[in-house]
Amino acid sequence: MNEDNILGRIVISKAGRDKGKSFIIIEIISSDYVLVSDGKLRTFETPKKKKIKHLIFTEYFEEEISNLLLSNKKISNSILKESLKVHRYI
Repeated sequence: MNEDNILGRIVISKAGRDKGKSFIIIEIISSDYVLVSDGKLRTFETPKKKKIKHLIFTEYFEEEISNLLLSNKKISNSILKESLKVHRYI
């Protein structure tokens, strides 16, 4: 799994209580798990741990968010919400 093309990727949950909701991957925990956030219910400070097999990967990738994450900078929830809104996932 390449960290460069995973962090910042917009995904949709296909299992669990949040089925059908969209998120942005903000951290890779292991080869099976990632942390996702939507900037609203699941903020950057309290992300959701999800199994990768329970996610649908979209073609949308937020390079700005990825670059901020790779440089260990904090991301505002408004950036996450706006990214999902731009791609019509909110």
